Amino acid sequence: MQLLARKLSTLALGAGLLAPPVLAQQGIQYPQTRQVDHTDDYHGTRVADPYRWMENMNAAETKQWIGAQNAVSSRYLAALPGRDAIQRRITELYNYPRVSTPYFEGGNWFLSRNTGLQRQNAIYTRKTLEGPERVALDPNTLSPDGSVSLSNFVPSPDGRHFAYGQSEGGSDWSTYYVRNLATGTQTADTVRWVKFSGISWTEDGKGFFYGRYPEPRAGEKLSGALRDKKIFYHRLGTPQSQDVLIYERPDQPEMFISAFLDETGRYLFVSHSRGSTSKNELLVADLGNPGQPNIKAPIRPLYTGHDASYSPLGVVNGTLYLVTDRDAPKRRVVAASLANPPVANWRTIIPESANPLQGVGLVAGRIGASYLEDVASTARLYTLDGKMDREIKLPGLGTTGGASGRFDRQEIFYGFTSPLYPSTVFRYDLKTGQSTSWAAPKLTFDPTQYETKRVFYPSKDGTRVPMFVTHKKGMQLDGKNPVMLYAYGGFNSATLPTFRADIPAWLEMGGVWATANLRGGSEYGEAWHQAGMKEKKQNVFDDFIAAAEYLVKEKYTSPNKLAIMGGSNGGLLVGVVMQQRPDLFGVALPAVGVMDMLRYHKFTGGGAWAVEYGSADNPQDFQYLAKYSPLHNVKQGTCYPATLVTTADHDDRVVPSHSYKFTAATQAAQRCDKPVLIRIETQGSHGYRPLDKRIAELADQWAFTAHHLVCGCSSRPPPLTPPPNLGAGELISRVPAL
Repeated sequence: MQLLARKLSTLALGAGLLAPPVLAQQGIQYPQTRQVDHTDDYHGTRVADPYRWMENMNAAETKQWIGAQNAVSSRYLAALPGRDAIQRRITELYNYPRVSTPYFEGGNWFLSRNTGLQRQNAIYTRKTLEGPERVALDPNTLSPDGSVSLSNFVPSPDGRHFAYGQSEGGSDWSTYYVRNLATGTQTADTVRWVKFSGISWTEDGKGFFYGRYPEPRAGEKLSGALRDKKIFYHRLGTPQSQDVLIYERPDQPEMFISAFLDETGRYLFVSHSRGSTSKNELLVADLGNPGQPNIKAPIRPLYTGHDASYSPLGVVNGTLYLVTDRDAPKRRVVAASLANPPVANWRTIIPESANPLQGVGLVAGRIGASYLEDVASTARLYTLDGKMDREIKLPGLGTTGGASGRFDRQEIFYGFTSPLYPSTVFRYDLKTGQSTSWAAPKLTFDPTQYETKRVFYPSKDGTRVPMFVTHKKGMQLDGKNPVMLYAYGGFNSATLPTFRADIPAWLEMGGVWATANLRGGSEYGEAWHQAGMKEKKQNVFDDFIAAAEYLVKEKYTSPNKLAIMGGSNGGLLVGVVMQQRPDLFGVALPAVGVMDMLRYHKFTGGGAWAVEYGSADNPQDFQYLAKYSPLHNVKQGTCYPATLVTTADHDDRVVPSHSYKFTAATQAAQRCDKPVLIRIETQGSHGYRPLDKRIAELADQWAFTAHHLVCGCSSRPPPLTPPPNLGAGELISRVPAL
């Protein structure tokens, strides 16, 4: 540990201003970044933190540093060859109509729609599925620049109102308002400090359940640690101060709690977990008559101990249908009487299979289920007693979230996407077994020129890892192709083969797009996830490095033409591997990454991730966290890949100080002419940008990548051959913990 302490302390160069390195070939002079003589004691090991002051994100010095870094990066990025042409092309690619899966509630159909280049999708309503529609809510009117985002939209079951959440800069904090659906008139109802919570209307339409935290202390709205979440019921026409407390856990204030009603509105389910783990406890309250619900009905436990995942699908004639990984790491569907729910009384409806169960729902009197087979989706319908009803034939090798709809209606929809297939909504006909695309748009690129392959490669320990590779048909494997490698690898979240509207611009420039399915995700069930957690996290980094080595070995590319990209937990991934193997990559694009693994748990919801990463507060966890924490493993005098860090000033999930400190340390350590830049979006968050800002950010990333990989290809594609009309839509997918 003394060696580790000396290694980590190399970041502390004393208090005062560090003279910034000047990179002659690039003409970059970084802003001066003050270092301080600050160290922390971790179980007897002193660890330097010379950029601790950057954690005060409201300080004038921090804001001055942000402005100076953005000025340097903006000048550099604006001068890149082809940057404007790339932005124009990405804008063209995004400019097609996109429609979400429709859903029925309160006698109305609802869907979201984007005409192409709107900053946010607008919400529409229809009386009949194929009838005329009108705007229910256009979030583009909430702010002139898109800085206020629509975080949620929930219509009431009686068809009279809808509640919607909005957040400043896309922050995880939401404030909810209520409007009359028919007139659009806003009521006085206002519900504040909602975070990591949806809302659930009672069937009578008189109010809704929601979860909230206490109001943050002054100056800590975007960084303060989260505690004491509670579930409340808000009755329309009353102030929030009169909301009824439904459930809390004062004995465990760090608990994450959610509450939601089943489709009938009779049963309120309460779930709580210790952090981002899927293992939870499940409780239920019987509200009685849904038309006159007893919101104070007693809440009783169903499954306790936080020993497995318990996700209710719904209740049919007193029978609870549940998807769980208890005694089934790849998940199964079980049923039990709510009157007699113990595990010993479970009936297995859909048993665990060789492939992980990805998505499940009660739809059209059946159970809809989707599976992952080597990371490609299949979709099936089952009867309530578990008999296989049919398989839904999908358009090809790609991703679906499975069948969606209501249990008490016959309409069935599903979404499908792949790297060359924009997210498309299909309607499935139960009588004919046929699928038809719904609201199909005209595409803005020709997918017939490209192909996607699923390949497999061995990781360092011999583990077989899948990867999807997309490129122009007939491309020569001569080691000269520019490649972008993307991955996530964590939180039981699969990296699925899906469409991104900016990727065709990269393909048209001669680039290759590869997505690797690393351990830590859910691609092969819970065992695959656990193989990339805590002390086994190095497996994830080894899988990513092995993916890069495979692409080089098979002559897709060479190290100086290989770029890596990832966001959030994937930003951590990029930050680690660019340090462990700087020789293997030409460009690194870490986005909103977790870069300080010793202090991540002290901000916002970071404490929830300790079940995934471990915590430096634990002596054993500190040992392995310190070995790979990106901030603490920057090595002086190293030639790192050309690096463009991206983050946002309203990111209250992975606070931007992670990226600030990592950038400052890497700029100080870099000793070759490859730039280390940071791009800090204003009025943006962890996952939100208004579309125009999102396109601008993507253009900067791709122009930076193309320039430093020296791809030598045209920044403007040839004229398009009119492509087939495939259809488009939005696939509802699970949001990762990060």
